Amino acid sequence: MNELKILLIEDNPDDEFLTRRILSKLDQNNVSVVHEGEQALRYLFGDEHPGTQVRNKPDLILLDIRMPLVDGLDFLEVAHSNLRTHDIPVIVVSSSRLEREVERCFELGAKAYLTKPIDSKELVRIIEQHCQNS
Repeated sequence: MNELKILLIEDNPDDEFLTRRILSKLDQNNVSVVHEGEQALRYLFGDEHPGTQVRNKPDLILLDIRMPLVDGLDFLEVAHSNLRTHDIPVIVVSSSRLEREVERCFELGAKAYLTKPIDSKELVRIIEQHCQNS
């Protein structure tokens, strides 16, 4: 698997550490981390989100949905509705197993939904499935 440019949106330091550790073992070290949805929108679009210009476009987004201020669902709705970012594969990584949240993530364009703690083999399978051309 080629090295990808990954945006990790995670507000829990322990989950961030574990996710980065898994990614490092997969030789995926080009990881930018933001800690809530508003920061993630600024990362993608600058201060003008949801503007027409994309400042940073990752190959993959790993998204927690339960965050303060702008939560993961709100972020996903904005990112997926923008023509310049809707094609970025988003893998939701959450402790929530609520079916309505899982369904909403898929409605908003998520490619996969993983529950914490992350199974590294499942993450590899999903990344290979959705980022094969990167």
